[in-house]
Amino acid sequence: MVTTVNIGSLIVATSDVCAGRPRINNKRFSVEQIVTLTKEGLSPQQIVSEYSFLTLAEVHAALAYYYANPEQIEQYLEEEMAEYQQLLAQYKSR
Repeated sequence: MVTTVNIGSLIVATSDVCAGRPRINNKRFSVEQIVTLTKEGLSPQQIVSEYSFLTLAEVHAALAYYYANPEQIEQYLEEEMAEYQQLLAQYKSR
């Protein structure tokens, strides 16, 4: 018997996981993490090879979410970078 996946269920956002940001269902792996990996040059296949708990369908669903909502994900990425810069400055000032 063939198993069919409802692709609409692959990406979720719940307030108690990943700060409410879109993520792969049943995993603590956010859409922005997938986007960051692709911006670093990894292909979807390479991401699945590196993170064997992910499926190719999940990676493509995350990328589809990003392409449908780029402003939202880019804002999250900018917020993460700002937080990183702030923490780095605090660390260097010690």
